[in-house]
Amino acid sequence: MFATIIEPLQYSFMQRAMMMAIMVGVICAVVGSYLMVQRLALLGDAISHSLLPGLAIAFILGANIFVGAFIAGVISTILIKIIHTKSNLKEDAAMGIIFSAFFALGITLITVVQKENKIDLNHFLFGNILGVTWGDLRDTVIIAAIVILVVVLLYKELLFYTFDKLGAQAVGLPVNLLDLGLMMLIGLTIVASLKAVGVVLVLSLLITPAATAYLLVTRLHQMMFLGVGVGVFSSISGIYLSYFYNLPSGPAIVLVTSALFFLTFLFSPTQGILTNT
Repeated sequence: MFATIIEPLQYSFMQRAMMMAIMVGVICAVVGSYLMVQRLALLGDAISHSLLPGLAIAFILGANIFVGAFIAGVISTILIKIIHTKSNLKEDAAMGIIFSAFFALGITLITVVQKENKIDLNHFLFGNILGVTWGDLRDTVIIAAIVILVVVLLYKELLFYTFDKLGAQAVGLPVNLLDLGLMMLIGLTIVASLKAVGVVLVLSLLITPAATAYLLVTRLHQMMFLGVGVGVFSSISGIYLSYFYNLPSGPAIVLVTSALFFLTFLFSPTQGILTNT
């Protein structure tokens, strides 16, 4: 059993994948906890799909794709806010408009790039954590450090803002800046997760570990810590499944975290539908 666990770690690509899995599992659970509590899952989906044009344009220009993706995420976030505040449309409608427009543009650009360069960019859609490079790992470490540092430094402010936005505004907290800052944290987290699970599946890693923890605990910090455990375990387990059974890494990770959620949904001591009937 122990030899089976150790076997994949003799390869450098598996070592990189494991390190990436741990970092992505941590930051997705932390940021995803805010999304869960504020009921902003659709925002995470909108931002994740809005990154595609930035990825394609950065590739065309020969720039860092992480930077291109983040810029596209920021632009989409700003456009969502402008549409929401300058019109009578609800925020979910603004998200749907920007999400679909950016995603369509991204798919179009990626198709054009692949035709001209004969390369495969589909791993940005579905992830390939087994193919991460040391450069990818370095970029993810930097992003993870920024995300965790901001959450630690602004934890009390973000906590107050998350549960009582009007109260936070009344006591003088910069609610608009906190709102934009949280969206930027979401964008950074999604960018960091692209290599692991891709644009299409990243929402699952953002929401599902936090949702699993939400069914078990009642406090935000508890949700974060338990969500981190679920996220890291799911990512590492998905990698092992991918290695031993030749499965796509991103979907394997998502299937594990989804399985943990449904087990919790059924058997949670306080909210499980089978334990509370």
